[in-house]
Amino acid sequence: MWIEENNQLRRTFVFEDFTEAFSFMTRVAFLAEKHNHHPNWCNVYNKVEIHLCTHDAGDTITDRDRKLAAAIDKLHQEG
Repeated sequence: MWIEENNQLRRTFVFEDFTEAFSFMTRVAFLAEKHNHHPNWCNVYNKVEIHLCTHDAGDTITDRDRKLAAAIDKLHQEG
């Protein structure tokens, strides 16, 4: 579930291990390129934390962030 905090959408994804987490990040990277909207994120072992905001709109949440968040959720569900 995405949390709206400090003008960002934030979500942490947890995986079985580092390989699954990194594979997810790779898929998200291709998705972000497609959306021309890139996340701030952090990976530690099996956790990937993603923060979304639109820098061009003054570092606030916009429809671009919500659309990318929905696409990331769909990607995560597809596994």
